Amino acid sequence: MNKMASEVKPFFEGLRGAMPKARTCETVLCVPFPLIPAAVRFAKDVRAAIGAQDVSEKCFGAHTGEVAAEMLKDLDVRYAIVGHSERRAAFGETDAQVNGKVHVLTAHAISPIICVGESQAQHDNGLTAELVTYQVKAALAGVDEENIKKCIIAYEPIWAIGTGRIAEPDQVEAVCSEIRGVVRKLYGATRARAISILYGGSMNGNNCAELLARPDIDGGLIGGASLDPREFARIIAATAME
Repeated sequence: MNKMASEVKPFFEGLRGAMPKARTCETVLCVPFPLIPAAVRFAKDVRAAIGAQDVSEKCFGAHTGEVAAEMLKDLDVRYAIVGHSERRAAFGETDAQVNGKVHVLTAHAISPIICVGESQAQHDNGLTAELVTYQVKAALAGVDEENIKKCIIAYEPIWAIGTGRIAEPDQVEAVCSEIRGVVRKLYGATRARAISILYGGSMNGNNCAELLARPDIDGGLIGGASLDPREFARIIAATAME
């Protein structure tokens, strides 16, 4: 929940000046709902797509305060985050809701960025693999072969989000490899190789190159570092060194 409408244009102007000249990756900015129209307008100058930070699992109707996938599609939103740890922890979002959101998004050709990850206590008790495996399976329940191609999975250890702490690259790679293995069992090797798996947990311009060099870390779900156009551009530039 950052930035005002008046800050959208200056942000994208700063990002345009800092972005690498060659396009090295798919760049997506998931912005608060009120900023989406302006972000869609200015993102074209930096070759970026716009995503939402959430979506309702419901369709049109008596769901005051919610935002439907149809509304996002109409605004040219191409991605949406679902199951973020803050939504799960602060708003009680369940695995069933995450699954419902995946289905409504894929039905409208919007790519869900599915967040999974463990708490500090779960990590310390050696439950990471079991928990992440369950979250992935629950999120993808009922998703068919065609729609899995639209999905992205982001591993975000809760204890490393916004704390400045970061999991060791080898640890992150192991979990991302586990996630790819779950997709392989569900959909086969071809789909597992094709799916993008991101890491979200205090990734920044200083540590991104080492993380992105790992074979099963395909990108980043960037938090605080994305608020500074130059820092965000440094991370984008690092994808060229994979």
